[in-house]
Amino acid sequence: MLGIGGAGLCGRLGEMGRDRWASRRAAAMPVSMFATMDEAKSEAASRGLDIIDLSIGSSDLSPPPEVLVAVREAIADPSTYGYRLHACARELREAAANWYAGRYRYPVDPDTNVLVLIGAQEGFANLLLATTDPGDTILLPDPAYPSYFGVVAIAGLDVTPLALEEQRGFLPDLSAVSTEAARKARAMVLNYPNNPTAAVASEVFLREAVDFCIDNDILPIHDFPYVDMVYGGYEAPSILALPGGLEIGVELFSCSKSFHMGGFRVGWAIGNADAVAALARVKGAVDFNQYLGIQRAAVAALTQPREHLRRDAAVYESRRDALVTHLNRVGWETPLPQASMYVWTRLPKGL
Repeated sequence: MLGIGGAGLCGRLGEMGRDRWASRRAAAMPVSMFATMDEAKSEAASRGLDIIDLSIGSSDLSPPPEVLVAVREAIADPSTYGYRLHACARELREAAANWYAGRYRYPVDPDTNVLVLIGAQEGFANLLLATTDPGDTILLPDPAYPSYFGVVAIAGLDVTPLALEEQRGFLPDLSAVSTEAARKARAMVLNYPNNPTAAVASEVFLREAVDFCIDNDILPIHDFPYVDMVYGGYEAPSILALPGGLEIGVELFSCSKSFHMGGFRVGWAIGNADAVAALARVKGAVDFNQYLGIQRAAVAALTQPREHLRRDAAVYESRRDALVTHLNRVGWETPLPQASMYVWTRLPKGL
């Protein structure tokens, strides 16, 4: 995987402000890869260079037409302009519960198991603040989505890494987690289909992970934005529909990938009632949910026929095929991923 090095804007701001205004939490955060790349793109654009932007996994497809209609209609409706607290988000919570039940044939309660998020990334951050204390241990995959590391630093958590290695299909070896690490762990992060490795997990592995968390009283957090970006006959399993999964775990969903709504910043958490209630308490102190028009847009998205989602996934599947075919044609050996918008491969020898 190729990246851009250097401290970047966040690094410089951190160095300038660390002594006077930066908290220990802010100072402990790693430099944001996205901020570094954003600065590099901005600098290149200022010099008039053309940019091929591979810096962030953002869909370039359009949201479903019904989504855009919902937003346009909401803008013309003055009743949508006010704050939207928890009770006002019930329509979206119901839509998410119905979507989940239809997808996984497993019912969830929109009032106790579902919570609206301002994107899964926000949900992950606030969920850690809601369910862990500084000094707690988290089992975190390595490599992982870069934002995880900053959020873990904000929460003040100790990390026990779960190595994702090629020979295991980028699935962690839970049997290698020491008894002491398992005893100390408060939460474990899963993310399948995976960012960045594009790996997928079988139901067998996820059952093993749920059982591991039950046995060790660990909260499994399954970051699940690529649930629909799957190819061939693969279907992404949900940990909540597995035995004991809903009783112990939380999954984070987003409209960003399935419905090409990254800029709308809307998602939802489904999971254990106590964890969802704790998350709701934290969120209640820091946000009042999205504009109602965005919530209505998400409802419209969640009622889309599955074949529309499969059609959109086929666009990315064709791009995957083109990229991987040409990489292999020039001698860059690259496996064919079953999901996500990423290709994870070794650099050719000599580079």
